[in-house]
Amino acid sequence: MNIHWSILGFFLGGVFFLAIWIVKPIGISTQFSTISAMAYGAINSDLITKDIDGNYSSSNPYLNKDKAKLAKKVKEPWGYDLIFFLSVPLGALIGFLLFSKNKQIQWSISTKEIIIGFLGGFLLLYGARMAGGCTSGHMMSGIMQSSMSGFVFALCVFASGIAYTKLRRQS
Repeated sequence: MNIHWSILGFFLGGVFFLAIWIVKPIGISTQFSTISAMAYGAINSDLITKDIDGNYSSSNPYLNKDKAKLAKKVKEPWGYDLIFFLSVPLGALIGFLLFSKNKQIQWSISTKEIIIGFLGGFLLLYGARMAGGCTSGHMMSGIMQSSMSGFVFALCVFASGIAYTKLRRQS
């Protein structure tokens, strides 16, 4: 299957437009907090409680932000956010299977590359969260909303990616 990149770009732009118009801006990093709280909640049943009015609260202050919206998502996880979160790796797999010429996954990665990749990803996510968002929220949704932080974040991501690639090829 050989589809021109511009058609795929317009398709992706259309999907993002519909997501923002129908639901909300795209973002994913909050789901890491929700999923880790779900795992911790399986061990500690007192993490999230529900009062007689049906409102959730948590012993964790982070989950209580914004009227305990995250605490509710931990107890009632199935919705747009979790489905979007799970769709990212599934979509990558489907894209690989549909568009890759070589269907075999290459697993020849060194320990050094794994450590560098993990540290780079950690710094990227940490910086995005420090700025009050996530990588997809800042770059994709942010740019679509003409947010200055989205443009700055995208510029920094691409500049550091190009610099890393040039350094990597020299070593």
